[in-house]
Amino acid sequence: MLSRKNKLLITKVFSLFSVVRGYNIFIIVIAQYLASIFIFAPQKRALDVILDWNLFLIIFASSLAIAGGYIINNFYDAEKDLINRPNKSMLDRLVSQATKLRVYFAMNFLAVGIVLPVSYHASIFFSAYIFLLWFYSHKLKKYPIIGNLVASMLAILPFFGILMYFKFFYVSIFIHAFFLYLIILVREVVKDMENIKGDFANNYQTIPVRFGEKRAKEVISFLVVLTLFPIFLLVNNEHVGYMSYYFYLSIVVLVLFLYRLWMSHTIVEYHRLHLSLKLLILLGVFSIMLINPEVVVSGTILLEESL
Repeated sequence: MLSRKNKLLITKVFSLFSVVRGYNIFIIVIAQYLASIFIFAPQKRALDVILDWNLFLIIFASSLAIAGGYIINNFYDAEKDLINRPNKSMLDRLVSQATKLRVYFAMNFLAVGIVLPVSYHASIFFSAYIFLLWFYSHKLKKYPIIGNLVASMLAILPFFGILMYFKFFYVSIFIHAFFLYLIILVREVVKDMENIKGDFANNYQTIPVRFGEKRAKEVISFLVVLTLFPIFLLVNNEHVGYMSYYFYLSIVVLVLFLYRLWMSHTIVEYHRLHLSLKLLILLGVFSIMLINPEVVVSGTILLEESL
């Protein structure tokens, strides 16, 4: 039988896990390793990539930095989240703001420190990334458009940290990144529509608050149409292998998404749309393995020369 003190400790651990969104970080780690194996270092055996100690330090550092970003975001959004996510907010408040800040600084210092053995460039990269996470939470997220653009950029920046490590550049990587960026950007605007009550009450000038829901839907529609360009380029690129089927599926999902978007008018409906985009992104993470399954066994060079 657990004592009251132990029960409280376990509850606070779950609370901190909720604050840092450990489930999201777990998916990001998987995505980083899959991207490393199938996109950034396809010429290497999967096991060699997984056992690469320097890569582990970079991914661990990015996990710490992202967790710190969630903490500082939670710190600044405490009042807004009471309106938008009351149940989650009550769980998150089991850990004091002072404790959150102590954990935040510890994670950031550790993230910068552990990549120093890899290279001082990596340390500078993560220092800049941590600063941008703080600046976004403190200032930028309250402004329309720029807040969404920066939030989406911050979501994909850790992958560029890995790209810098492998130094394996070709055009398809950036096209793929652009597709992911657009999907995340769409999700950010949908999330603003879902959180419109809390944003309005706390004077967050998001697109739905500043320009209205109809204009937000028009922006989302434009972004969804824009995703067709990277999809077209990727499915006509032999180097994405069987992952092309994922991009075909994405077109169907996004068309249905647009239909549901214009039929939606409630927070619950916007939440479902938000979840559908998260599922599309999650499916995309595991679809990376379809690029070339042979890489798992022996390593295969997917590209002989840059496009």
